[in-house]
Amino acid sequence: MGMKMLRWMVEVTRYNHICNEDTRHRFGIVTMADKLCEARFRWYGHVLRAHNATVCKIALNLDVPGKRPKGRPKQRWIDTLHSDLK
Repeated sequence: MGMKMLRWMVEVTRYNHICNEDTRHRFGIVTMADKLCEARFRWYGHVLRAHNATVCKIALNLDVPGKRPKGRPKQRWIDTLHSDLK
C-alpha cells in the first residue's frame, strides 16, 4: 500500500512533518526491503536443507573457473545475504 494512501487514512499531510516510518509503525507495516530480506533468508534456509544433488545446492557451491571481467565485481546472491546479516 502506498504511503500516500496510508497518510490519507490517518489524516496526516506532509505539512504535519510526521515521517513515513512513524506512519508505517502505526499500521504495523514493514518496509519492502525488510520483506525482501526475510524472503531471501527463508529461501536460503530451503537451500541449506536441500539434498546435495539438487540444482540449487550445486549452484550455491559452484565455483566458475576462469577470470572475471574488468570492472566492479558482480553482486552475487550470497554477497547479498552477507550484507543483510550486517
